[in-house]
Amino acid sequence: MDVNDVLGDYKPAPSIPTKSAIYAWGYNQCGQTGRKCKDFHLRIPKLLPPELFGCPGGVNSRWLDISCGREHTAAVASDGSLFTWGANDFGQLGDGTEEAIKHPQKVKLLETEFVKSVSCGAHCTTAIAEPRENDGTISSSRLWVWGQNQGSNYPRLYWGAFTPTTIVRQVSCGAVHVVALSEDGMLQAWGYNEYGQLGRGFTCEGLQVARVLNAYAKFLDEAPELVKIVKVSCGEYHTAAISEDGEVYTWGLGNLGQLGHCSLQYGDKELLPRRVVALNEIAIKDVACGGVHTCAVSVKGALYAWGGGQAGQLGLGPQTGFFSCVPNESNALLRNIPVLVVPEGVQLVACGHSHTLISTRDGRIHGWGYNSYGQAANEKSVYAWYPSPVDWCVGEVRKLAAGGGHTAVLTDACSLKELCEFRLADSVTPSNASMIEDVACKTGSDALARLCERLREHMLNGGDCNCEDEET
Repeated sequence: MDVNDVLGDYKPAPSIPTKSAIYAWGYNQCGQTGRKCKDFHLRIPKLLPPELFGCPGGVNSRWLDISCGREHTAAVASDGSLFTWGANDFGQLGDGTEEAIKHPQKVKLLETEFVKSVSCGAHCTTAIAEPRENDGTISSSRLWVWGQNQGSNYPRLYWGAFTPTTIVRQVSCGAVHVVALSEDGMLQAWGYNEYGQLGRGFTCEGLQVARVLNAYAKFLDEAPELVKIVKVSCGEYHTAAISEDGEVYTWGLGNLGQLGHCSLQYGDKELLPRRVVALNEIAIKDVACGGVHTCAVSVKGALYAWGGGQAGQLGLGPQTGFFSCVPNESNALLRNIPVLVVPEGVQLVACGHSHTLISTRDGRIHGWGYNSYGQAANEKSVYAWYPSPVDWCVGEVRKLAAGGGHTAVLTDACSLKELCEFRLADSVTPSNASMIEDVACKTGSDALARLCERLREHMLNGGDCNCEDEET
């Protein structure tokens, strides 16, 4: 029988997934992994079934985006719906309450919007969306904010220093500040500015209203110039951005080297966006900020990291000899200039508070850093000092998200083979793992084979993969 007879009219577009899956794992005290577990952590990546989101199991559910906050998670479905779950002590779930939710729930106040992307801060959430009914008079991508320092426990439309006609391209949240990027390359920032994380040239106490950043200093002795930004990322108290030329700018708190400069202009801070000259002539396509560290991916797929490495989040090992140290602090585990960690093959990077994850061109996920809850690597260790595999996820990795102590991955299936892998992964048990692994090896389904192998190893070591859920 010809394959077309089997598939019928099935012709998936290469870039549009026919189905996708969310895996979540790590610290789970507030239900941020989407499971009502009796344990406070889930060391094994767990696929969140469609039923959790109110979809029948047979529906080809797809996902557009996912983000992790300190103790909450948010995901965007292909129909533009936004789901949130986890901690809610500052109203970051957007339901108007301050009660934690351990299963995903739809943000009802955004049902009239088609959500495109979401970003979670420590205790707040922001989303970019467009009206489902638009007569052409409304900006096609506008910003919604809620949670700590955002003025409401419900999503509210927020322009800040942008005009109502501004198209918002991206938004990123830190511990107590937020930065939004417009389609024309302008940044606006608001929140707290005690460490200069808003990039205004000074520090100040109290909550600050939004202002547009317009001064970027390339060198200490050179006049500032206007730079078009194409990507931004907020760490706990620092910020990083990429220009259209592939240059990286950082500002805010730099006490542990997280800004990537040999020296700082204002003690332990940088008050204006300043170019990371150590990355000169290296075109950067992606940047991610963690609690006190920063990572960047070059156009050629190389990963660079800098900042605090006390928990192994730089991937350089526990030896102090691998790190450049500030004067008179020979025991400090930090790197104040970028260092090459992975030379090639990196596609995506995500930084949590103290851990890092990457996906590579061969479809694998690696993590390192603080691993007490299993959020960074497979092995049962408090710290994963070097890049270590995470072999429980099936599908093409489209998005990585890392939070305070948990991790989430969005994977897609765009081919019949990947759809079959999804189906088999859903049905893997300790009794049939060997048989499915054999089929996976013969068909070149590497991720599925690794999942089966990990399951068998886990069960041989006395592990229990079935978290006891309290289903509602």
